Parts: sequence; structure tokens; C-alpha cells
Amino acid sequence: MNTPIEPHQRKLRRRTKILAALLLVWVLAIVARLLQLQVLDHSRLGALVAEQNQARINILPDRGVIYDRRGHILAQSIPAASVFFSPASTDPPEAQLKTVEAAQPVLGLAPPELEKIRAAIGKRSRFIWLKRKADPETAGRLKAAGLNGVFAQEEKKRFYPQAGLAAHVLGGVSLDDAGQCGVELRYDSVLRGKVGSALILRDARKKEYHFEVVEEPQRGADIVLTIDQTIQYVAQRELEKAVRENEADWGTAIVMHPGSGEILAMANWPAYDPNHYPPDSAEAEPNRGIHHLFEPGSMFKIVTASAALENNRVTLDEVFDCSRGSIETAGSAIRDHETLGILTFPDVIVHSSNVGTIQVGRKIGSDLLYRMIKAFRFGEKTGVDLPAEASGTLRAPARWTNRSLDSLSIGYEVSATALQVLQAMSVIANRGLLVPPRIVKAVRGSALSGDPGTAGYERVITDATARELIPILERVVLEGTGTAALAKGYTMAGKTGTTQKYDPAIHGYSASRHIASFVGFVPVENPLLSIIVVLDEPKKYTYYGGQVAAPVFREIAVRALRYLHAYPQPESKPPVVTARLMKGGRP
Repeated sequence: MNTPIEPHQRKLRRRTKILAALLLVWVLAIVARLLQLQVLDHSRLGALVAEQNQARINILPDRGVIYDRRGHILAQSIPAASVFFSPASTDPPEAQLKTVEAAQPVLGLAPPELEKIRAAIGKRSRFIWLKRKADPETAGRLKAAGLNGVFAQEEKKRFYPQAGLAAHVLGGVSLDDAGQCGVELRYDSVLRGKVGSALILRDARKKEYHFEVVEEPQRGADIVLTIDQTIQYVAQRELEKAVRENEADWGTAIVMHPGSGEILAMANWPAYDPNHYPPDSAEAEPNRGIHHLFEPGSMFKIVTASAALENNRVTLDEVFDCSRGSIETAGSAIRDHETLGILTFPDVIVHSSNVGTIQVGRKIGSDLLYRMIKAFRFGEKTGVDLPAEASGTLRAPARWTNRSLDSLSIGYEVSATALQVLQAMSVIANRGLLVPPRIVKAVRGSALSGDPGTAGYERVITDATARELIPILERVVLEGTGTAALAKGYTMAGKTGTTQKYDPAIHGYSASRHIASFVGFVPVENPLLSIIVVLDEPKKYTYYGGQVAAPVFREIAVRALRYLHAYPQPESKPPVVTARLMKGGRP
């Protein structure tokens, strides 16, 4: 017999079933939520957690060291502290701005820097640089302030211990250590190494953190330059002095060992300090020795003379009538700096007669002169291992006018860099062999390791032609237009240049704007140095290359030779000084 269920028992059972149902629903809800979190939204939530607690940054490697030829450091990387702000995604922009404003007095942020940071915060950036490459003291004061989300990361800063020495050769780097010009740019892929990466990890309080290196950076390779620190200093000092004293717009000087093509110095003025790159003045940055093109003027007569002798178009005792002081060419007159009379072929070059050189050029002819100019590699880059070298301009004979042969004979209607002209003079010093110039001696610690070497030497003129030219160029210094280059106890050979600059405003050559230059080599018997000096628009005293540029050549040459232990020798007989010498002032 069934026992009747009391009303209170039925009520209890009903409540139990309801509670069980509710518990089941609660369990199902938890399971569903766990399923959503652990399975359906796992990837999204995992990324969110990672975003809140870590940030990935690059670790820049140590950039390779740049040495001069004797092992002196010209560029290296040193430790520096870079301060960054990495706020949590949950921090409101207002709180982030307050943190940055609290750091501002320590970092000394300028208003434009603050505006850039505010814009980054507005975009909800998770990694914001506050100050790159700060000094260690600043980083220490910031750490003591204990600001949430503000950290200091150790980086490397490019440092040039010799300041502005060889700045145009070295170049400069960006804030991220990327090469911007000079060797730093040309060999950037070798110097920079391989970038690494790291994670910034935070705890729940968003304060404590540590770096976890994911990929180690790889150090860059080292480079040894052909530059000699001491000769570079001498060249820069003498060039700056000359530019200032003559009130020139700019100047460039290059010193090379002609036999190897190794550039020992490449100076430019105005200059800059690569520790503060980019320079404040745009005029200071160009390496005018390889970037600036100009008409070489009378220095180019070494090419005309080479063509005449190489092709037997003149003899050493042949004479030319220069007594009128001018010569007609295409309806106008080209003049000499002074009336020179009847001159032998050597005297035409020694006294830099335009009238005589044009007569020589006409005997050579367009085809042979063009071939010789091309053989000296005008109109093409020298191939020096620096970026942005200019190639110069040289028109083919088919595009010449009826004036071009005369103009080219004396160095007009052709543009060249100072290095191209120096390469041409070095051909004479090398007894007819062209040796390409270079600025890098060796690369260490990369696939390019070792000595880059030189390209195969190329014969431009015969040894016999060079040996006929050398005494003529020596006479230029002894008794011709380049006597200011003469130094007691040393034998020197060279050629002066005084070029009128083309003025587009008048569609002709200016009578008041000139380029003064001198190129030569020393000692004559066994050349150790070939040097070119170019000054743009000297204004103070005179503008002739023989008076403005030749003395700079002399000072650089004498100091460099003594440094190289090539001391002056007793003179067997004094040089012949004539009345013509005392006039000076010739191109």
C-alpha cells in the first residue's frame, strides 16, 4: 500500500528539481564559456594577452669599425641609452600623456618632439621613442623617477673620435645607424651586421619587466681605409687655410699614391662633424672631390700634349708663333694671359699658352684628340669605392661645333671631377699606366674579407711619351706658371689651371668668376704622391691657379713627404730664376 506523500515533501522535491535544473544550466553555461575561451576565442584572447604584457623590438647590432691605413679608429659604435614609452593597452590616453609630461624635464624634449609623441599616443601606439641615443646620466635620472611604462634600452651610437677628420670620406649614419653617405653608405651592408630582436615582458602591475632576446644581433665587419690620418689632417688644415685666406666659396684637395691608386687624403671645405649628422649647412655635405664637375682648363693641356707626342704630331723642338697674344676661333678670339712670343712645344706647356696649345690641338685633329681624352677616361667614373661619383661630360666628335676642337685643347667643353684630373696626372707619374683610385684597403669579417685589390693597370700612353712629358711638367714648377709649388730640396712636376666659369645669365664665360687649380706629383724620379688642389671663386687677392692653388700643393706635399720620411735633398744647382718668373699670376 502506497504511503501518501505529504504536501511539504512534494514541495521539497519540486524545489530540489528546480535547483538541480539551475545547477545544470550553470554548469552548462560555464562549460560553454570555457569552450568559447579555450577553443573558439583562444587565438584572439592569446594575442590580446600578449599585446598587454609584451612588446617586440629590434636590437641593432654593433656596426663595424672603420680604421685608417695605420690602424687608427676613424668610426666606431659606443654604448648609448635610448628611452622609450610602452604603455599598456588599458591605460587611457590622458594617463599616458601625464607620464610623458613627467619625463619631459628629465629628457629635455623639444615642443616638436612632444607633439610627435602626443600624436603617437593618439594613435594608440604601443611603442614610442622618447629620446634616442641619450647619455647614460639622463637614462639614470629617468630610471630613478620610476615612471610606469618608461624604459631605457641599451643601444649603440656611432662615434667619430677624430670629429671632422675625413668626414666626406666617412659620411654619416642615421639615428638607426643606417649609412647615409660616404663609406658608411657605400659599405653599409657590410658594416651594419644583422639586426636581432627581443621581447619586453611585463608583470601584472605593468611595472617590472625584462628583455628576452629572441634573435641575437650579428656584428658588422670592419673596414680599413687607404686614408692616412696624419696626411688627411695636413690636407684639411692647408685647404681650410687657403679657402679662408682667398675668400673662396669652397675647396677640395686629394692626395694619392699614384703607383697603387690608394687615396691618402680627400679633403673638402666647408666641412662638417659626422658626430652631428646631417650637417647644419647643405653646402658642407657634398664631397666635391668626386661630386662637383668643372671645366679643368689649363690642367687639361697634359692630355693635349700627350696626344700630340703619342701620335707624333709635334716634335720637342717645334716652334709656335704666339706673338699676337690671341688666336681666332669660330669668329671670336681666345687670348693668352700675356704675350709670349715664339715658343717651342715644351714652352707652350711650361708657360700655359692658350694660343700655342690651340695650334697644337689643330695639328692633332678631332679624332685623335677625342681618342686620347677617352683613353684618360674623361667622361666616365673613376670607379672609386664611394657613392654618387659623377662621371663628367664629354661629347662625341659628331656633336662638336666648329669651335670644340680649340676649346677642348685648352680644357673647355669638357667637365670633370678633381679625382678624374688627378687620375690623369697620375698616368704621367706612372710612366703611362692608368691605376684606378680606391679608398678602401681591406674588409675584415665578411664575405668580402681581404684586400679588394686594384683593377688591372691599363696603358694610356707609352713609356717614351711619359718620359718626354715629365721634364716639361717639371719645368712648369721650376720656371713656368707653377713656381709657387716649388719646395727647396724636392723635385716636383705639375700643371696649373685657371678656368673661367660659365655664366648662364650672360650665356658666356664670366670675367670675374674663376676656378683656380693645380695638379702634380712629387718627387719626380720616384713619385710618392700625386696631389690636386681646387679652389672655387677666390676673391681676395688673385684668382690664378699658380698663385692660389700651387702654394697649397707645396705645403701639403712637403709636410706629407717629411711625415713619410722622404726628406729634402741638397740641390746640385739652384733653379734658374728669370724675369718672367717674377711676374707670376699666370694660369
